[in-house]
Amino acid sequence: MNQYIVTGMTCAACSARVEKAVGKLPGVTSCSVSLLTNSMGVEGSASPGEIIAAVESAGYGATEKGQANAAARESSVSEDSLKDTQTPLLKKRLFWSMGFLIVLMYFSMGHMMWGWPLPGALAGNHIAVGLIQLLLTGIIMVINQRFFISGFKSLWHRSPNMDTLVALGAAAAFVYSTYALFAMTGAQLRGDSAAVMDYMMELYFESAGMILALITLGKLLEARSKGRTTDALKSLMKLAPKTAALIRDGKEVQVPIEQVMPGDAFAVRPGESVPVDGIVLEGTAAVDESALTGESVPVDKGPGDSVSAATLNKSGYLKCQATRVGQDTTLSQIIQMVSDAAATKAPIAKVADKVSGIFVPTVIALAIVTTAVWLILGSGAGFALARGISVLVISCPCALGLATPVAIMVGSGLGAKNGILFKTAVSLEAAGRTDIVVLDKTGTITSGEPKVTDVIPAGSTTGSELLTIAAALENPSQHPLGAAIVQEALSKDIPLQPVEGFTAIHGRGVRAELNGGTYIAGNRPMLEESGIAIGPLDNEALRLSGEGKTPMFFASETNKQVLGLIAVADTVKEDSPEAIREMQAMGLRVVMLTGDNQRTAQAIGSQAGVDEVIAGVLPDGKEAVIRQLKTQGKVAMVGDGINDAPALTRADTGIAIGAGTDVALDAADVVLMKSSLKDVPAALRLSRATLVNIHQNLFWAFFYNTIGIPLAMGLLIPLGLTLNPMFGAAAMSLSSFCVVSNALRLNLFKLYDPRHDHRFKKRVKNNTITKETKAMTKTMKIEGMMCGHCEARVKKALEALAQVDSADVSHESGTAAVTLSGNISDSELKAAVEAQDYKVLGIE
Repeated sequence: MNQYIVTGMTCAACSARVEKAVGKLPGVTSCSVSLLTNSMGVEGSASPGEIIAAVESAGYGATEKGQANAAARESSVSEDSLKDTQTPLLKKRLFWSMGFLIVLMYFSMGHMMWGWPLPGALAGNHIAVGLIQLLLTGIIMVINQRFFISGFKSLWHRSPNMDTLVALGAAAAFVYSTYALFAMTGAQLRGDSAAVMDYMMELYFESAGMILALITLGKLLEARSKGRTTDALKSLMKLAPKTAALIRDGKEVQVPIEQVMPGDAFAVRPGESVPVDGIVLEGTAAVDESALTGESVPVDKGPGDSVSAATLNKSGYLKCQATRVGQDTTLSQIIQMVSDAAATKAPIAKVADKVSGIFVPTVIALAIVTTAVWLILGSGAGFALARGISVLVISCPCALGLATPVAIMVGSGLGAKNGILFKTAVSLEAAGRTDIVVLDKTGTITSGEPKVTDVIPAGSTTGSELLTIAAALENPSQHPLGAAIVQEALSKDIPLQPVEGFTAIHGRGVRAELNGGTYIAGNRPMLEESGIAIGPLDNEALRLSGEGKTPMFFASETNKQVLGLIAVADTVKEDSPEAIREMQAMGLRVVMLTGDNQRTAQAIGSQAGVDEVIAGVLPDGKEAVIRQLKTQGKVAMVGDGINDAPALTRADTGIAIGAGTDVALDAADVVLMKSSLKDVPAALRLSRATLVNIHQNLFWAFFYNTIGIPLAMGLLIPLGLTLNPMFGAAAMSLSSFCVVSNALRLNLFKLYDPRHDHRFKKRVKNNTITKETKAMTKTMKIEGMMCGHCEARVKKALEALAQVDSADVSHESGTAAVTLSGNISDSELKAAVEAQDYKVLGIE
């Protein structure tokens, strides 16, 4: 998406005009214009020159956003584009406008209505008083000339906007009052003092001045409020460090951040910010990553760990190597995401856009019709004109145009502060409409890394002794399950003892010598081959397997004695069950999707508390499951963003969890920087709150115009209700301010507080799903099976494999029909069977 800065827009009609003009260009596939940030995002093959020319032909200005190569420069450019330049100008305009308006009101309403005294030279000189009012109003009009320049320019381009309404209203009041002033001179020449007084009452100079001053006040309030909606984005930009301490020839040299290149070594001392993304080479430190992830607890960093730009070193000295600089850093990507979200439009905004496109022309027509009708009904020209002017100045297309983007900006900014990144306004809206949440198991519900869950010693062996021997045996193996045992020993301060003669036996286990004895670790066949009886541990192993855990036996081959077993499993994260309960309390159906066999998946699903478990789904089959679930409601898929890419893309909302520094995940619509599942209900909660806020804003905008315009037209005069143009201008000034202020309330929203959660009306059609995935089957030809006992042994060996869902074994036909839930090599299947002393002749 190419982005542009658009100048000259004042209301939703302007943004709709620009969007329409650019959208007509050949090669433009999509165009989104944001009134809030005065930006435009364009996708397609049209050249920047063509796009800028189209904007200018519509009566506005456009420049292409600069592409910077360094984080500091990128932030500076972006900060300038978001800098509130309007508020200081509007303050000056309002100050001088109000000064002259006070004097104008003294001569008009003060003298005429309340009899305030005038200088002696003006006493009884009504024409002089009128001339003073004309001059004062002219000065106010010059001060606020931007309304007239923008308004009549857009009218010339046949794209009238809010400024057109203001300019027409003020100009109509001024021109009619000038006509009445000249008519006064004729009456005075005729000596008709009664006519002079009548014409004096027809002067509306104060209305013209008051309209301009009040609209300027409203613009000032709106500009100040709009500036606050981008506070979150601006605070992110200010985090970008300006310098870095590069290590050159063994010395630290401070250089501007734009000079840092990938591969450079840099130092980060306590209290300093990390300048760019990198890898720790030396040292340890506690790094505060709250600026990026929202996580308040500092993270320990050591050699090999990654660090991100703008995170703060709380303690310790780090020597790092730069990996990503400039626009590629995590911070720059986050800033780009929040900026893109503000530059796109949510589907809910389309209604307001359609209305805005015809709003101003309709209002102008209504003003003309209103004036004409009152004249036809016999009302005075002044009264009829006042009704028409009231229609012009009370109508507010700005409120319609700001209703959605201000809420989107505040909502996405609040999410970014808490490590929740919505890529577009569409994703922010879609997340709040979710009915079904599908959770990938590994890395989402579970930690994604094997951990020791059970240590069961046998005989006289203690748990500490078992763990000591097990860690010593597994340390050289580098197997993930063995690594979990080593990590468990280290966590209990158990020293790792050296072994000799280490041997890894594929598909069975390991063997090594320790303290003069030979020890083995592995599965049941390995112990049976060594003549070691497992005994009661066999039942324990079966129980643990039923819980989705992997049991590993340990024994002394020298003494032919089993020492015990240790179970390892991918454990459920501590906060996953609570997060799932929160989602269920929000009325969401929570489904766990995994490639594991049904037994393991059901065990994890029960621990986590999900509503439904769909197991045995191959990676390429997850997308089909999501497609079927979408027929039952809006689906959000939560995964790691890489292996689950097809499913994330297919879902209504794809959520990548635990992205860490790699936030540029193309498949996901929402990126969660932390690995906590609690961010999922938080993201959905924030999206719902933003949707509610948008609905409130749209209701106010439509309600205001629906009530205000008939009142201004005089339709409620039979009820005793009429509207002075000055009050109409005041109402218009406050309407946009109210909409923006309501959006700012989102900053007070508590993402992680479930106390106010409520169930949305479910749109889920049913609670069942038939997997559309085809199970993979293989048929094994096996030699040596003689009876039912042989069948049982082969069946048990095959089904012990994580990728095997079931095995149908027959000794009569000498076959085993294996149903797979995941990819597994023929050699692994063959090894499992031959470990039971049977021969595999072939696999089909």
